[in-house]
Amino acid sequence: MNALVIFSLLAVLMLTGMPISISLGLTVLSFLFMMTQVPLESVALKLFTGIEKFEIMAIPFFILAGNFLTHGGVAKRMINFAASMVGHWYGGLGLAGVLACALFAAVSGSSPATVVAIGSILLPAMVRAGFPNKFGAGVITTSGALGILIPPSIVMVMYSVATNTSVGALFMAGVVPGIALACVLGGVTWYRAKKFNYPRQPKATWGERWKSFRASVWGLLLIIVVMGGIYTGIFTPTEAAAMSAVYAFICAVFIYKDLGMKDVPKVLLNSANMSAMLLYIITNAVLFSFIMTNENIPQALADWMLGNGLGVITFLLAVNVILLLAGNFMEPSSIVLIFAPILFPVAVALGIHPVHFGILMVVNMEVGMCHPPVGLNLYVASGITKMGITELTVAVWPWLLSMLGFLVVVTYWPGLSLWLPRQLGML
Repeated sequence: MNALVIFSLLAVLMLTGMPISISLGLTVLSFLFMMTQVPLESVALKLFTGIEKFEIMAIPFFILAGNFLTHGGVAKRMINFAASMVGHWYGGLGLAGVLACALFAAVSGSSPATVVAIGSILLPAMVRAGFPNKFGAGVITTSGALGILIPPSIVMVMYSVATNTSVGALFMAGVVPGIALACVLGGVTWYRAKKFNYPRQPKATWGERWKSFRASVWGLLLIIVVMGGIYTGIFTPTEAAAMSAVYAFICAVFIYKDLGMKDVPKVLLNSANMSAMLLYIITNAVLFSFIMTNENIPQALADWMLGNGLGVITFLLAVNVILLLAGNFMEPSSIVLIFAPILFPVAVALGIHPVHFGILMVVNMEVGMCHPPVGLNLYVASGITKMGITELTVAVWPWLLSMLGFLVVVTYWPGLSLWLPRQLGML
């Protein structure tokens, strides 16, 4: 009964158009004062202990690193390198977009940042080269979603905060599925380009490839700095985030010189605004999770499922449906922070590995970012392409269908997510 009241109140507040963070906060406060006897002292204590986690510090650092790279010229150099490698294939610039999104995702940790950085440069170039606007929009909107699957990923950090799962293991678990999904999206791009005979670029010489690689190498090295540092144990994921922010600053201001010192305060302010918004959501989500646990809602759900003989297959199917539906109305950070504390105990009770469950949730978030009505990537791409949401939805459907197929594979093949962290001795 209490669960029904909590979710009904949250749904009503969200339907009024209220921001998710404030909806969560008001739901928790209303429930605390009217329907429970939980001492307010314990709530205050949970509020501070809940966000007093070292991993949370990674979020503002990764946001700052992504903003330095987005405002600098790293994206343009990555696109040139990707185009030199695959531009001569069918749909070459489209394939370059997928590869560039995968590379930029590995240094930014954010899907919207990837769509903006790659899309704003590549989409006009694709139109000039003779590609239909819809084709380019479909490629960039879906490939940009790789930003939350290929590590480092802000959404993975949030899942770690909500479930106390190792951030390093999650990062490594995202590598193989991230590369696999990039290959799937690239395959769809190549097939459609060949089917409709879209233009191909002249094949680059090895000298041109080497030149474009040298120009982009400082940005690409950030992948080695973050992933290599975590894998070798030189620093933790949070320390890696701080290193990436410093490295991105040096690259943008002193090496590439695309960003002047006078522009740095603006980047810092934008990063602070975004970090404050996410940390406010986390704070309210921690309280929401505390209320749910105090009312034994996750435990009751786990007992009900186990008591009715619902196994892993049924549960995972239900999780996918719930998360895909939630993706219609909420953005990824909110979905993870609200649903992970509820679904995670059930998953553990059914013997599902926490890291596999985290990757499953992230892939669901990717799909949610590419379909209406609240697909964040759709709105970002709409701003770049000047296309309406309905038109964009039609444009992305071939890639979106392939992502749904990939979601099924990730859901029922845990080895895809767990193989690399197991090989590295992290599980």
